[in-house]
Amino acid sequence: MDINLPDVLAEVSAVFEQYEQALVNNEVEVLDALFHNSPHTLRYGATENLYGYEAIRAFRASRPSKGLARERMNIVITTYGRDFATANTEFYRVGNECTGRQSQTWVRTEEGWRVVAAHVSLMALPLLRVKP
Repeated sequence: MDINLPDVLAEVSAVFEQYEQALVNNEVEVLDALFHNSPHTLRYGATENLYGYEAIRAFRASRPSKGLARERMNIVITTYGRDFATANTEFYRVGNECTGRQSQTWVRTEEGWRVVAAHVSLMALPLLRVKP
């Protein structure tokens, strides 16, 4: 299996950045479009477990739109072959003493790259900046 083929890594990196811009700007339609529309898609959040695309969409529609800006660090994107990837990052929000962590599993679908599983969590430890 080819890991981090340059063209595939560039594609996933671009869609990961598109997701980030949509997240911090609360562009709900873009966020919805980047999740795979399937009952098998899941998102474990800091305070919620969401099973299926419709539950994720409903969460996004009701989520507050303020305080979404954040600083990311330790971004690790890895592609496996041409159709599967993982993207992970740590983040910090002003006023929050916790380190946030975000993991996403991306799959190439007929519609393009889509998140099929995501996890967001917080940990009350100091932020460490490392370079993989």
